[in-house]
Amino acid sequence: MSSSNALSTVRFSDWDLSDNIQDAIAAKGWDFVTPIQAEAIPLARAGTDIVGQARTGSGKTVAFGIPIIENAEPIGETQALVLCPTRELATQVCEELQWLQGDKGLKFVTVYGGTDLEKQAKVLDAGCDVIVGTPGRVIDMTKRGHINLETITRFALDEADRMLDMGFFPDILWCLERLTNREQTLLFSATFPQEVLEAANEFISDAEHVMSDDLDVEVPEIDQYMIRIGRANKLWALGRIMIHLSEDDQVLIFTNTKRMVDLLVERLERHRFTATGLHGDMAQNKRERIIEDFRDGKTRVVVATDVAARGLDVDGVTMVVNYDIPNDSESYVHRIGRTGRMGRKGQAWSFVAGEDGPNMTKIISTWNMAIKEVDAPELPEGVDRDPVRKQKDWGESADVFGMVPIRLAIGGASKLAVHNFVASEARLTDLAIGQILVGETSATVEIHRQKAQHALDALKGKSFEGTKVNAQLTR
Repeated sequence: MSSSNALSTVRFSDWDLSDNIQDAIAAKGWDFVTPIQAEAIPLARAGTDIVGQARTGSGKTVAFGIPIIENAEPIGETQALVLCPTRELATQVCEELQWLQGDKGLKFVTVYGGTDLEKQAKVLDAGCDVIVGTPGRVIDMTKRGHINLETITRFALDEADRMLDMGFFPDILWCLERLTNREQTLLFSATFPQEVLEAANEFISDAEHVMSDDLDVEVPEIDQYMIRIGRANKLWALGRIMIHLSEDDQVLIFTNTKRMVDLLVERLERHRFTATGLHGDMAQNKRERIIEDFRDGKTRVVVATDVAARGLDVDGVTMVVNYDIPNDSESYVHRIGRTGRMGRKGQAWSFVAGEDGPNMTKIISTWNMAIKEVDAPELPEGVDRDPVRKQKDWGESADVFGMVPIRLAIGGASKLAVHNFVASEARLTDLAIGQILVGETSATVEIHRQKAQHALDALKGKSFEGTKVNAQLTR
């Protein structure tokens, strides 16, 4: 919650909260609650099911976090589950719940994909009180016996609209069917389309609906562009944009994580671009100094997370770059609203990787955005070398299973013969070779992205039964 959010006339101290929570909130310097907190927290503390709607940054996590923390005890048995659509949001929610509990001693564990299964299993087996995770990995760990959903009494669903858009609803129902001792459900989202409400009614039919009054978002009138590009070449595209900057330009680059802020600053400096990072792990006085230097024009490029940039109101920002597409549509509007202020011209660039497509489509449709899809800018006249070299992006070429299709000029052969030829010539294991389709004049072989370049190099110039295979990527 930032000072820019509208606050109610209700104070946290009016509620007789448990001492550990009250002390944690006081340490943050918070006094008055936000509108959604004023509406939802008293009802939730009384055990009522809640369907809450409020804009991003309005304190929704605290709204469902307080009743969860107050009803949990540090006993090493899972008593509450919070489901989020992405690992980034799960991490963010867990961090906020961690400080909100003060010194109560609850153990919070994040459970999401992309991490070592065995390490995560050991953490869960050691016991925890609250799980914050993504549906897929929570289901996986439940099936493996490392999570017992039957002990959980409190269930919260964050960003419900995105959950439905991302196809998680069957997974949510799977979890709900096994939450046999669920006593309370807390469902929060920035938007509630009719299909979300209908879906919610399947498992929370008698909930109290609460809504923040501050839901209107003004979309700024600036030039908006998006470049469809894989993660491996986002830095290349950013270099193409930044090489066009003038001395008067100020740029705000957004990423979704604190780690990405640090990495991007390091990578930009490696390519001789000066940038300053800004995120929540920095000391308050350092963040204030960075913001002041940016406001005074001493710093031209700042790389920041959404949370760190909430107080970054600088009239001179001429460009915003969404290096990562935000996790919700409101954040996009707030980001691009940092430029084009006081009647000045502004630009917003967004880098859209394959997995970002649904998110970007939702952003465009939600706000009826006019975002022009373009290629990365050409090099300026007189410049013949990119500041960042473009790479072959196998991750973007791969399907959801990480497989890359490679076409070979092999026709009429059996799948087994093609498999054996590729495996032998490229020295690949069976796991690295996927589906094989054989036609009259060519064959398409799926190779795992980690071995795709190796396979192309190994098959270059090779012949199959006297015919050059001419291996090529098909997309």
